[in-house]
Amino acid sequence: MNSRAILSALLTLGTAAALVVGSGSESSASERDKKFFSQIEGEWSGPGEIVAGKYKGTKFNCNFKGDTPSGKIGMSLDGGCRVGLFTQKMSASVVHQGKQGYRGTFMDGAIGQGLDVVGGNVTGEKVILTLNRNQLNGAMLARLPNENTMHVTVSVKVENQMVPVIGMNLKRVDSRAVGAISSN
Repeated sequence: MNSRAILSALLTLGTAAALVVGSGSESSASERDKKFFSQIEGEWSGPGEIVAGKYKGTKFNCNFKGDTPSGKIGMSLDGGCRVGLFTQKMSASVVHQGKQGYRGTFMDGAIGQGLDVVGGNVTGEKVILTLNRNQLNGAMLARLPNENTMHVTVSVKVENQMVPVIGMNLKRVDSRAVGAISSN
C-alpha cells in the first residue's frame, strides 16, 4: 500500500470516527469505549518499522502490557521496543476526562521527551488519539481486527497532510487469548 493510500485511509477513518463518536448518548459512547479499552488488557508483542523520515526502514520489536485504569475509561501501555542490542522504554496513558475528552501522555509527555494526547475517539474496533508537542501534531491509530491482534500506526502532520511514520503489528501473547478461544 503506498503512502497516499495509507493517508487517504487514515483521513477517512478519522472522519468516520469523529462522526460516530459525535452521535448517540454519552452513556452509550462510554460503554463502547470501555469495551474497546478492556480488549487492550494483557501482554502484546510484535514487530514494527519506521516508514518515513531519517530512520526510514529501521525495524524493531516491541513488548507491551496493556491495562485499564480502575473506575475510569482509558488505557495504559507499558513496555519497550528493541533495535539490535538497544531497548527503548515506551509507555502511553490516556483517560477520558468528561467534556475535555481524552487526555494523556506518550512517554513523559510534551514537557519531557514525549507527546501529549490532547483528544481521541473510539469507534468499533479502533481508537484514534490526537498527539501534540509544540508545533508537532500527529495521530495514533490503534485497531483491533480481532481479540489477538493490534495494529498501531503513528502519523505526523507535514504541511497539510498526515504522513504515517511508525507502524506496528502486535499479537497477544498472554493466556487471555487461550481463555477467549476456549470460552467460544
